[in-house]
Amino acid sequence: MTLTLTSDFTVSYMNIGIFTAVTDEQVRPAALARAIEERGFESLFVPEHSHIPVRRETPYVDGAEIPRDYYRNLDPFVTLTAAATATTHLRIGTAIALVPQRDPILLAKEAASLDLISDGRFELGVGTGWLREEIRNHGTDPVTRVALTRERLAAVKALWTSEQAEFHGRFVDFDPVYQWPKPVQRPHPPVWVGGWGPTTFRRIIADGDGWLAPPIAVDDLLRGVGELAAAADQVGLPTPPVTLLLTEPTEAAVEKLLPLGIYRILFGPLPVSDADTAVRALDSLCILARRAGMAPATV
Repeated sequence: MTLTLTSDFTVSYMNIGIFTAVTDEQVRPAALARAIEERGFESLFVPEHSHIPVRRETPYVDGAEIPRDYYRNLDPFVTLTAAATATTHLRIGTAIALVPQRDPILLAKEAASLDLISDGRFELGVGTGWLREEIRNHGTDPVTRVALTRERLAAVKALWTSEQAEFHGRFVDFDPVYQWPKPVQRPHPPVWVGGWGPTTFRRIIADGDGWLAPPIAVDDLLRGVGELAAAADQVGLPTPPVTLLLTEPTEAAVEKLLPLGIYRILFGPLPVSDADTAVRALDSLCILARRAGMAPATV
């Protein structure tokens, strides 16, 4: 299987990476990234929450309590910078960066800087967010967050690809500006659009390079891939690649995914604990990957 992203990024095997929060209570990001790379995993993706409001009405999944790592996770761009400087070939990415909570000019600058520091290993996973109180605290109306995200992404790409970038929209408006560095990857780092909703697949086709699928059942994933393929076919484009978060990785689950042509599986999250616990978890996941017949990528 060979899949090509619009950013001239091609591989001929299924990639296996790690998805995990990195917090102030666990192994530091540089040490974690080195351990992930040493075990042959292809990538490290980290989530984002700038804060968690004490009082909220937005429910978490199934009404459960929000996990502790949501409160304690480090800034993703700081985490990934440390990871980039501690490794040589590990792909690094956000899963996801909350675009409604980020200034687009700063986001473009941070992402391009990280792509430069990592020698072109950065991938930007983006989403619109779900915690409405968190979104409001950034001055954003949750009702307009999808439209806002789309405009900000377009502005980021203009800043990445134009010597004198300008943007004039409903939410983002600036006259011509200079901004460097430009990303190492051309035309820009891969953009993975996260989510699972009525507009997700159209936005993937229009705004991204691939789908960052949330943890969903294999049957739902199969349906989603079909809908994504149909949306792409309507505009005469190939089906975008899929990166999947697998939060309960087992050999049986991975084997079910093999026929679907998934581009990348992200195992995780790792235990938010000490370094020894995290390393033991990585060792177990590495064994699982190899037993499933999908040897992790090597240099």
